[in-house]
Amino acid sequence: MARVVATVGFVGLLRPAPGTWGSLVALPLAWLAMQGGPILFTALTALILPVGWWATTVTTRGQADHDPGEVVIDEVLGQWIALLPLAWGASNAGVGVERLWPGWIAAFVLFRLFDIWKPGPVGWMDRRSDAGGVMLDDAVAGLMAAVCVVVLAGLAHAGMALR
Repeated sequence: MARVVATVGFVGLLRPAPGTWGSLVALPLAWLAMQGGPILFTALTALILPVGWWATTVTTRGQADHDPGEVVIDEVLGQWIALLPLAWGASNAGVGVERLWPGWIAAFVLFRLFDIWKPGPVGWMDRRSDAGGVMLDDAVAGLMAAVCVVVLAGLAHAGMALR
């Protein structure tokens, strides 16, 4: 069961770029979870951290590599954190989350950028060399992406107001 969770139903076995596949599969899963509203989506996002930490710990036990490419539950966590502003924004605006499609694209691209680049705190978490580092570097990358999504949405809306 831990391997199924860690690989997100074996999506992590897809090649090339299993992390990108994990982030891509996170999108329709997020859309489904968002149908229950932003509170449910936030709760499920928070739940991924301990469940993913457990699955990663069990899956990597005894392996030299603490962060094998097949483990992509961390990508789902980070991608969902990056998408949190969309869940709340859509709810506050009274529209379906799919209406915020530019935000979906920005969240995906920005999360992948920060996850691959590993700037500052993302890299610090990644250097933990344990299951916590596997999960937390993507959580921080997702948080950085979420902040950028909010800033970009603010700029877009300010630009529309000036028209």
